[in-house]
Amino acid sequence: MITLFSLALITGGTAGLVKAQDPPSYSKAELDRLVARIALYPDPLVAQILAAAGYPDQIPEAAAWADEHHYLQGDDLARAITEDRLTWDASVQALLPFPSVVDMMSSDIDWTAELGNAFLAQHGDVMDAIQRQRMKARDYGYLQTNAQVVVSPGPYITILPVNPAFICVPVYDPLVVFAPARAGFLVGGAIRFGFGISIGLAFAPWGWGTTTHFDWGRHDLFIAGAHWGRTWANRGTYVHPYSAFRAWKGPRGPEHHDLKARSEEEKKAAREGRPGVEEHHGKP
Repeated sequence: MITLFSLALITGGTAGLVKAQDPPSYSKAELDRLVARIALYPDPLVAQILAAAGYPDQIPEAAAWADEHHYLQGDDLARAITEDRLTWDASVQALLPFPSVVDMMSSDIDWTAELGNAFLAQHGDVMDAIQRQRMKARDYGYLQTNAQVVVSPGPYITILPVNPAFICVPVYDPLVVFAPARAGFLVGGAIRFGFGISIGLAFAPWGWGTTTHFDWGRHDLFIAGAHWGRTWANRGTYVHPYSAFRAWKGPRGPEHHDLKARSEEEKKAAREGRPGVEEHHGKP
């Protein structure tokens, strides 16, 4: 099957779609399917994923960069992003501290493109789908406040990190958490929050922190304190106003750091929701 993203590659990138394609239309069931794998992520991470999914052509390169620089954290990682003069959209760069997330998006690029297209064309419906899935997981007993996240009771369910500077990436099976529990099944173990990433002040220019949030009732997303206004109609020209972010317009700079991919053990830990093994590598 040729998806919108596959067609974009054939015609020379997503820019080729901007003029010709009519907006897609997804049913509630299709939207529920699209958001299922990220609906239970903390709100700030969901926000960044939805924004970045609108740039699927940039995701594979970003995933490779994130994987090769995974051992850098905090100020060192923010400095590396700046030094390497990355040209991807700020929303894509915002996910670089989460190599497992960008890898997930890159590994299923058609899903990523569909999610991005859906959010561009039906952003309110996408937000409603996330709320429907969260309500299912909550009502079935799976989604609860714990040591890593605070789950609000409603009417709109928010999932916020206990520590705004530490974002946990939950691991769960959508076929389990959005359905009634089988008799004898331990619902408390269905969502694992053991794997997390520290995000400090150094990443404020990329929209991390309390300035990035949803207004679920009004169907609004705010990133870096500004309303996210990219839609299907303006997707070829819209540039989000990150107040502290300075986009690099020239060629990529030289690489200043070791390139070392994540080990299989680290990848497995992220997939299973376990803390990864801390690694340290020097600079050349």
